[in-house]
Amino acid sequence: MSSKPIRDICDIDAVVEGRARLSPTQAIELYRHASIHDLGAWSTAAADRMHGNLVRTYVIDRNVNYTNVCSAKCTFCAFRRDDGEADAYVLSKDELKQKIGELAAIGGTQVLLQGGMHPDLPIAFYEDMLGWLGEEFPQIHLHAFSPPEFVEFAAVFELEGFPAPGAKKAGDMPREVFVEKLRVIMKRLRDAGLKSLPGGGGEILVEHVRRRIGSTKATGEQWLDVMRVAHELGMFTSSTMMFGHIEGVADRVMHMAMIREAQDAAMREQLPGRYVSFISWPFQPDNTPLGRAAQFDIEAGQPFAGDALADAVFAGAVDPEDRAACKAAAPEAGREVRLAGATEYLRMQALSRLFFDNIHSIGASWVTMGPKIGQLGLSFGANDMGSVMMEENVVSAAGTTYCLNEAEICRLIRDAGYTPTQRDNTYDFIKVHESTGPDLEVTDWSAHRPATSAFAQPDSENKVELTISEAVEY
Repeated sequence: MSSKPIRDICDIDAVVEGRARLSPTQAIELYRHASIHDLGAWSTAAADRMHGNLVRTYVIDRNVNYTNVCSAKCTFCAFRRDDGEADAYVLSKDELKQKIGELAAIGGTQVLLQGGMHPDLPIAFYEDMLGWLGEEFPQIHLHAFSPPEFVEFAAVFELEGFPAPGAKKAGDMPREVFVEKLRVIMKRLRDAGLKSLPGGGGEILVEHVRRRIGSTKATGEQWLDVMRVAHELGMFTSSTMMFGHIEGVADRVMHMAMIREAQDAAMREQLPGRYVSFISWPFQPDNTPLGRAAQFDIEAGQPFAGDALADAVFAGAVDPEDRAACKAAAPEAGREVRLAGATEYLRMQALSRLFFDNIHSIGASWVTMGPKIGQLGLSFGANDMGSVMMEENVVSAAGTTYCLNEAEICRLIRDAGYTPTQRDNTYDFIKVHESTGPDLEVTDWSAHRPATSAFAQPDSENKVELTISEAVEY
C-alpha cells in the first residue's frame, strides 16, 4: 500500500462519526492507500457508534439446502448437480422435519432455506413446503430463497395471466413482465409463510464480471429487482459479496454502491422492507472450475487485468454491456484469478462498514475464513458473528468446512472483549449472556470441542472437471 495522505482522500473523522459519506472514488482510494491498522480502527469506531461497544451478536439457525439440482452453471460452484445425477437430491418432508427438529431442539430461531435453481419444481411445491414447515415449527423464522432462485421461479412457474415459460429464461421476458410475475410469486410465497430473503447469489453485481462467472444465473439488475420487490412487500433481506476471483477492486466498490443506492431508494420511498445486513467473503476455489484457472502472480510485477478493466468501467471509458469494448480494454481480464486471503478479507470488511452508512449490520464470515479470523473481524467493523453453523453444504463443497456450536461462538465473542448476545432475524436481542452463557458453562474445552470444528480437506475423489470456455471469453 502506498502512503497517500488520508486527508487528501476524505475527512475520515466525519465518515467514522456519521457526518459524511464515502464516495465510491474515496472508497477505492482508502482501500489502496490506508493501512490495515487504520481501517480496523476506523471501522471499529463506526461499528461502536452504530451498535455500542459492549455487545456483539449471533443467531442460531441452520442452512438447509432443499435441493442441489441447479440449472445454472456458475464457474465458482462445486455444489450444483444436474437432475438425474447419482447424488442429485430433493429433500423429503421427513428429512426436512429431522433437520429443523434438530435446530428447534437447540433453541434455534431461524432456518435458511436455499436450493439449486431446480427447473422442474412447481410453485405448489414451495407453497406446500413453506406452509407445512410453518405448521410443524411455528417458532422458526423462514428465511428462504435467494434472488437467483426467484429469477428461476419467474422463468419456470406457469401462472395464470402470464405467458407460458417457453424458453424458461427470465431474461426472455420484458423487465416489467418479469417484475410483475415476480411480485405475484413472492406474494404467494409470503402468504404461505416466507418471512425474509437471504442475499445469496450476489457475488459481484456488475455486468462485465457477472456474465463471466455465472452467465446462466440472475443478472445484477434482476438480483436488485428481486430485493426491491421483497422490500415493497415488507420483507427484510440481507446482501452479500463474493470477491477474490476475476474482479478488480473497483468492481467490488461498484457492487457495494449498487446496493447502497438501492437502500437509499427504499428509505427515500419509505418502503416497509430494507436490507438489514451485508456479508462478504473470499471465493473458495477448491473443486470449482474457476478455481482451476490460472492464478495471478503478484510477484511478477505486472498489473492485474481485472483491475484494468474495472478501472476503465468505473471511469466511464468502457460500457460494461459491450463485450467487445471490454475485451479490447483488457484482453487478459477474466483469464486468471486473484485469490484473497485473510488480510484482504479484513480490509474489505472494514471498508464495507465505512461505506454502508445505511445498512445496520456487517457480518463476520468465519464460515469461510475460520473462527479466529471471524473473531478478528469484530475488530474490523463487524458487529455480528452470524450463525451457529449446524450444517453448510455450498462452501464445504468447495473445500472449506468450519463448524461452531453456541458455546464456541459465544467464547469467541467474549474473548474479543464483547458480551455475546443471541439475536433474531431483525437483530433484536433474544438473550444477552452477560454473566452467564453457554461458554461459561464449559469446564473442559478440550473435551467440549466437536469433531465438526476441524477444517475438512476437500475429497480428491470429488473433483469436478474444468469447463472453462465460458470463463475465458467475453
